[in-house]
Amino acid sequence: MTDPNESSGESLQPPTESIRPSVSKIDSKQAAGESEDDGSCVNPMVAVYRHDVHKARMRGHEHAEETFRGVRVNESVPFGADRDAALLSRPRGEPEQTVDAHESWFRVSLLTGQVASSVEPVSDIGGSLFKVVRIKDPAALHAAWLHATVPSLFSESPYYPYTSLKYHTLLVAALLDNYRAGVSFDELFLAVTPSDGDPAVVPHRTVVSTSGFALHVTSEPGDRPAARLGSGPARLFADVWARLPEVPFDVDGERRWRVLDAQLRRVRSWSVALQFIEEYSAALAPSPLDGAGPGGDGV
Repeated sequence: MTDPNESSGESLQPPTESIRPSVSKIDSKQAAGESEDDGSCVNPMVAVYRHDVHKARMRGHEHAEETFRGVRVNESVPFGADRDAALLSRPRGEPEQTVDAHESWFRVSLLTGQVASSVEPVSDIGGSLFKVVRIKDPAALHAAWLHATVPSLFSESPYYPYTSLKYHTLLVAALLDNYRAGVSFDELFLAVTPSDGDPAVVPHRTVVSTSGFALHVTSEPGDRPAARLGSGPARLFADVWARLPEVPFDVDGERRWRVLDAQLRRVRSWSVALQFIEEYSAALAPSPLDGAGPGGDGV
């Protein structure tokens, strides 16, 4: 059985052509893509959020359908972004069952140890999913996905039930947007911004947005605290987090933040870690900027 909290000990992979796509900047006409209404193709930055809809319907790739309630879904993602995002959260090679007696697409929460659908039930999964994936504006679709509940109920694979379909998809979108801009993987950073009343959401580049801070995958961190992702995609979230020059909450002032920081220094899988941030922040509903929220130093 694979421990989702297993400390990271993998070395960074050397850059290869297979994991570092060589791309040039795409002109505005090509980047815009064709509209969904003309029957040809969907804007790539819309299609990317729909590429794994079959998993939210608890179906494997071999049983994926081309449409969902009239919306084109399950299309391939260019530049290897889907493959690279998968390597951030799941091991290479043939999958194997890692949690006994769990063969469901529903995600298991690292925070509670319970199946996510039992913790936050959704009465109409199909209807709620459709409300998100039918959005045609790329930025609006990204924003909706950031705050959607339904994708977080599912894992990337029944073999890896702690992983998160929601955050895998956001990582795929972030990688794709960077690759389309001519950026290679080894030029990317994890950047942190406190919200300070502003959600600090950057379309497609923001991969987590909480009430207190946001995380972004970008080649231009600016003056924000940031750490390089590494030479190639691998399950090394803990290593990247540990390299941040500062974290967006007060680990010295409150135990609840020390607990979160300690966990994030252990979790290797990117989608598991990002989902844990969401769940942990929602459970406490705190603001690291003013120290408010339940739990205090006694959590």
